[in-house]
Amino acid sequence: MTQNLLNDQLVQAQAKAVENAKYLAQVAMDSAQELAEINQAAAKDALSAAQDASTQLLAIKDPQQLSKLAQPEAAQEVAKYAAAYQAKVNKVVRNSNKEVAQVVDASIDDARDDLVKFVKESTKTAPAGSEAFVSAFNTAFETSLQQFDQIRASATDAFANFEKSFDSALANIQGQTAVAKPAAKSRKAA
Repeated sequence: MTQNLLNDQLVQAQAKAVENAKYLAQVAMDSAQELAEINQAAAKDALSAAQDASTQLLAIKDPQQLSKLAQPEAAQEVAKYAAAYQAKVNKVVRNSNKEVAQVVDASIDDARDDLVKFVKESTKTAPAGSEAFVSAFNTAFETSLQQFDQIRASATDAFANFEKSFDSALANIQGQTAVAKPAAKSRKAA
């Protein structure tokens, strides 16, 4: 009976693992598609902007017109465009990160529940006289269950650290564009 129970639980665990893998693959594909669409739109916009800039450069007749093209407002537009692009990418990454975290969390819960169920079923049918062994095993088992909570905490920390790193990188990029704005203004004042 215990072997059949173990076999059934292993089959169920494998089926859940396959379903989770399929779901995570779909999340990755959806995220990749969204990022590809964002990048395609950004490439189209950049090409359009480059064509506009080329047209304006070719239409220049004197140096004063060239100085009008190099105004700080143009740099601010580029910075706004870059910030909007970053926000779109950030949203996709955060959404997929959240879905992966939910799957990991649910998988940990399922594995823990399956293991608890198996141990309860197995120890119910323990032969007489094995109470000391069952008690020691249950104590060790409870200790190992605490590892699930540590795994969950580690996974949560990993996802949080990833988001912090991503936010830090975005802030760094945005900070670099913000530094360029005052420099352009000070040149205008001089």
